[in-house]
This record gives sequence, structure tokens and C-alpha cells, in this order.
Amino acid sequence: MAATPRGRKGLTDVNRLAFDVVSRLTGETTSNPSSDAARALSKLGAAKGGKARAANLTAARRSAIAKKAAKTRWKRAPKS
Repeated sequence: MAATPRGRKGLTDVNRLAFDVVSRLTGETTSNPSSDAARALSKLGAAKGGKARAANLTAARRSAIAKKAAKTRWKRAPKS
């Protein structure tokens, strides 16, 4: 996002600035309880998901995934 002259990011849009001012004056928060709960559950699952997946992958499958990822990265690399 572009920085404003005072260095505050994200408040260059008049509508976002108005929303921010009204939210601060009324003391309302923009947090959604259902998304907070979903975020907490996601964090719990993500912590053990990667380790469980790594434990179940064979060396050959890990190698195939790594080769595919490298090929994709090199395909997207800018040509100089």
C-alpha cells in the first residue's frame, strides 16, 4: 500500500479513512468471532499437518515434489 505523507499505510483511500475514524470513535472492532474461531482451529491443524505429511511421504515422493517445485520456480523466473 502507498504510504501517506505522515507515513501511515492504508489510509490513502477516503472511504477506508472514514471507516477507520468512525470505528475508532464508536469503539467498534472489526473482528468477526466466527473467523477468530476458524483461525484458531486452522492454526492448530496447520501445526501438526505439515509434520504428519512429512512423516508419511516416502523419499521418492519428496524428491518428486521438490523437482516439480524447482521446475515451476525456474519456469517463472524472469529471463535475462
